Amino acid sequence: MPASEAVDLDEAAARMAASVRDAGALAVSMFGRPIHTWTKLESSPVSDADIAVDRLLHERLTNEDSSIAWLSEESVDDPSRLDARYLWIVDPIDGTRAYLAGSPDWSISVALVDNGRPVAACLYAPVSDQFFMAIAGQGATCNGAPIAATAGASLEQLRIAGPRKLVERLTARKPSFSAMPRVRSLALRLAQVAHGDCDVAIAGPNSHDWDLAAADLLVHEAGGVLAPVGGGSIIYNRPVLRHGTLIAAGRDRFAAFAELLGDERLASS
Repeated sequence: MPASEAVDLDEAAARMAASVRDAGALAVSMFGRPIHTWTKLESSPVSDADIAVDRLLHERLTNEDSSIAWLSEESVDDPSRLDARYLWIVDPIDGTRAYLAGSPDWSISVALVDNGRPVAACLYAPVSDQFFMAIAGQGATCNGAPIAATAGASLEQLRIAGPRKLVERLTARKPSFSAMPRVRSLALRLAQVAHGDCDVAIAGPNSHDWDLAAADLLVHEAGGVLAPVGGGSIIYNRPVLRHGTLIAAGRDRFAAFAELLGDERLASS
């Protein structure tokens, strides 16, 4: 299929959902068992489970459609992706430290990106049995039920999640804020906003495309915003895959919280 021809979004989303569920089953089959682990780059852990899930997803998602390029945390980056309209963005296990520690706060994150923005996404947390899905213009769901970010612009009684030191500073200055329990999967932390379990979630600097793309669509389709402190959209599939500080919140609340971060100069903490 020529690269310029539009992908059947519903078909691609259905294939993605089935593949992610199978990937979750594979990850669970290795969860809590002795497996080989090592470190890469800046002491980031990797395990045989990460690689096995990555291979399964690559086989399932790319063998039928060569027009969709591939980007995964656990695959060698192919620069030809930059010329592709469509791209799979994958984190085989987001929260590998949690996975290796036997904790439940890890997930499998997959998004289909069209010209730099996600148009279909699945995020699966197998241990807690939460399967999030979104298709552009069709809303977001968890286990098939529609989800929505919390409404309103008030900054009172906020439930917030994010980097520990930043959250501590915020709750110290705003006693009405309450800190959410730590979630080591960044994608899952952001999905809490889409699910209405958390009012504001913060991603510290240096998150990558694979940490964000699926959660980005979930939050937007749930009536929220995931964006830099200064606003605007996150563009994916660029040469540099890292991003700065980001905020996830309901649409009305985003601007007020971003202003708070800017006023108190906390975003770079």
